Amino acid sequence: MVHAARVGVLGGGQLGRMLMESANRLNIQMNILDAEAAPAKQISARDTHVTGSFMNREAVRKLAEVSDVLTAEIEHVDTFALEEVQSLVQVEPSWKSIRIIQDKYAQKEHLAKFKIPQAEYREIRENRPEELAKIGQEFGYPFMLKSKTGAYDGRGNHTVKGEADISPALEALKGRPLYAEKWANFRMELAVIVVKTKDTVLSYPTVETVQEHSICKLVYAPARGVSEQINEKAQELARNAVAAFEGKGVFGVEMFLLEDDTLLLCELASRIHNSGHYTIEGCGLSQFDTHLRAILDLPIPPQSLQLRQPSVMLNILGGSAPDSHLDIARQALSIPNASIHLYSKGNARPGRKMGHVTVTASTMHEAEATIQPLVEYVNGKSAASVAPLATPKPQPTVGVIMGSDSDLKTLVPGLKLLQEYFGIVPEVDITSAHRTPEYMAEYAASAASRGIKVIIAAAGGAAHLPGMAAAHTSLPVIGVPVKGSALDGVDSLYSIVQMPRGVPVATVGINNSINAALLAVRILGAFNPALRQKVEEYAKTAKTENLDVKGVKMREIGWEKYFDQMEKK
Repeated sequence: MVHAARVGVLGGGQLGRMLMESANRLNIQMNILDAEAAPAKQISARDTHVTGSFMNREAVRKLAEVSDVLTAEIEHVDTFALEEVQSLVQVEPSWKSIRIIQDKYAQKEHLAKFKIPQAEYREIRENRPEELAKIGQEFGYPFMLKSKTGAYDGRGNHTVKGEADISPALEALKGRPLYAEKWANFRMELAVIVVKTKDTVLSYPTVETVQEHSICKLVYAPARGVSEQINEKAQELARNAVAAFEGKGVFGVEMFLLEDDTLLLCELASRIHNSGHYTIEGCGLSQFDTHLRAILDLPIPPQSLQLRQPSVMLNILGGSAPDSHLDIARQALSIPNASIHLYSKGNARPGRKMGHVTVTASTMHEAEATIQPLVEYVNGKSAASVAPLATPKPQPTVGVIMGSDSDLKTLVPGLKLLQEYFGIVPEVDITSAHRTPEYMAEYAASAASRGIKVIIAAAGGAAHLPGMAAAHTSLPVIGVPVKGSALDGVDSLYSIVQMPRGVPVATVGINNSINAALLAVRILGAFNPALRQKVEEYAKTAKTENLDVKGVKMREIGWEKYFDQMEKK
């Protein structure tokens, strides 16, 4: 084993099971407190597991007696029991943090002290219609009525769309301590997995989550259509929020991205999180690996939190039949590059998380297209499902920009080659380093977040566009000098090829968009075997056309007639 400490986990559901898988790989002893047949216990034969409830003080004490570090896979634990055993065992994250976070209103109050941006909220001191009517007047409709405690996967929340919904909302949440939250008109829900160690706070990439009936259905890593600036701001917001709490381990942070690109923190979980399951296949270290390493003070290389490949995670939820989730898993067996995780939770119930499937690919478009048949199958099985996702459009991986539309004629041969032969739909735009410098800079800086992997930039005259684009991105930039009216494109060639050290631009011949396209495909093909094979096929075709077909024709008719035909073209 790499660490002698014994880890005790309150809860042995699917999160505990996947945490156990990580512990097993490092020979770390993990003891589970949960029911006898809990999913986590099923893959560990230790006799040091404790049977009981993680809400029972005596059971928590028994777990502490056979452990050196306690952690939890769920917030709904007895924090007073954890407080009592802290003299016997290390508790991570701190029981103080868990106590605050499990009360959603206390969590909001705590985060407000650290100026973390959130939607406006109000405590409901008396659960009476008059109180909610005042909230409606202040916040407007709709607004969210939420339970302070015991809420998860949409349970404990109620949308108040108008005064007519007030009484039904109070009835649905009867007997619970409540607070109201102003409605956030968001365009996307984002999430960030954060790892808090004894020395620092690290974060995984920003992902997009898609909810169905308030339960996470899909996770896209990285978030689609989000600029690098927003990606970084979301991670920074998540790290700042987690830094406000004591203790070590993984935290899940959910947030809203508003129409004006403002970020609002929605809620925070002091545990491994559903939105981070993609990290098992998508990153060097999964959230389960890093949680163990964080609470045991083991090394966590920050590079291991980076995304290795775009990933899409689909939750397998229970349906009307007890074994409906198994039908979905069987369908997933035929999906390429799909990793299937079943949680062994027994019979399914509608909405119960029974497993998940993660698909990885070289591009987000490829990952979306690969998992799409499974998403449609799941939607078909659920009468209450949201509308099926539209068939994903091809995501451009090559950006092609020009300083003026007069350059388009030069680029057309390369664009046709990309699209018609290699099946690459380019992202084509007009932006000038001189006339639209701000847009040009934003285009180049955000290209990678849109899935662009190579930029082709055409320019004539002063030809600053390729170099300025290269100055604002870490992506490869290929410059195409355009022949002008004055110096036949030599000035453009010199301008592009003479970039200063540190700002490289690969430069092709004057007006040679074909070579620019081929170079772009070769760059992509270095990491895509299918594309690399197409490049090789194209080279063979060109060789055959030049040496075989043309050579045969010249030998047949003679060079004089061959030349005459060339002149007539």
